[in-house]
Amino acid sequence: MRTSTSKLRALIEREARALGFNAVAVTTPDAAPLAGGRLAQFVTEGFHGSMAWMEETLARRGHPRTLWPEVQSIIMLAMNYGPDSSPLDDLKHRDRAAISVYARNRDYHDIIKGRLKELASKFASQSGADVKVFVDTAPVMEKPLAQSSGIGWQGKHTNLVSREFGSWLFLGSIFTTAELAPDEPEIDHCGSCRSCLDICPTNAFPAPYRLDARRCISYLTIENKGPIPHEFRVAIGNRIYGCDDCLAVCPWNKFASEASEAKLVAREDLRMPTLADLLTLDDTAFRARFSGSPIKRIGRDRFIRNVLIAAGNSNEPELAEACRALLADEAPLVRGAAIWALSRLLDREQLQQLARDDSDPDVAAEWRLALAESACRMDAH
Repeated sequence: MRTSTSKLRALIEREARALGFNAVAVTTPDAAPLAGGRLAQFVTEGFHGSMAWMEETLARRGHPRTLWPEVQSIIMLAMNYGPDSSPLDDLKHRDRAAISVYARNRDYHDIIKGRLKELASKFASQSGADVKVFVDTAPVMEKPLAQSSGIGWQGKHTNLVSREFGSWLFLGSIFTTAELAPDEPEIDHCGSCRSCLDICPTNAFPAPYRLDARRCISYLTIENKGPIPHEFRVAIGNRIYGCDDCLAVCPWNKFASEASEAKLVAREDLRMPTLADLLTLDDTAFRARFSGSPIKRIGRDRFIRNVLIAAGNSNEPELAEACRALLADEAPLVRGAAIWALSRLLDREQLQQLARDDSDPDVAAEWRLALAESACRMDAH
């Protein structure tokens, strides 16, 4: 005999809480009809940058039934990862690295997916329904679904905001063939506030509720595989992996609490590590240090690229020696970033001497730009 829908709902909530989820709600596959069109506009305008997978999965991402025609209900779950202090404070320490809050411990994909599978298995055994679980990497629009379920709303920065947890929620979903009573959607509580838009260092929001990922520091330091465009390098500051500015400034965070899940609490070695330490990481050391971390997925070369940009912004001349050593790195991406960092840390005469000594054609353009920028700075003074 199958369990009644009311008992199934009680089961979901009880087991979800026991597994560490802070919010659980139910919606239907048709509850966010406008989401697909907004995503299509985002892609058409090129705001997705080099994230080709967004265009390739557009049809499946645009509507849950395209992904799985049999789905009848979607169980949305959220886990709080609130920090114990504002990440905006980390930006003041220019000799240290600012790492996005979500990446300071274990990869949340692994944590949440494992627990979703456990919850879905219990639900399936009691309901007799089929289930599928999704966490972020699948073509599912979690944020519109979370808003339609009542967990929160998409703020002007396009991220989910909760009246209880502020901006600090990881999302996951369980698609099921069971028919469950949906919850009421959440309404927008942003009002006239535009704090998240105004704080963005790179002006990544062309309008409220719209994001141009190509200008977003999270995209530039994580998804972007090539050199970071010169126009954004100074604005990046000491952010070496992601950016939390638009999340951290949200007034609704006054109701947020610290993460209770131990695997989401920041590791001590990822709380503002020194740039000097990170600049010395070779591939083996990088993999060892970031084993189990989402940072590992961008690879050592992109990571060191980011650290070098932060070094160039540090105003710490003592970092120049470590940057100079990276001029001989195997990766052109790293060598190019090292040139820019040195252009910010050395005087023009020292920079010119290094440029004369370097005949590498892969970074010739970086030298030209570095020397030109150095000359402009001198003229300005």
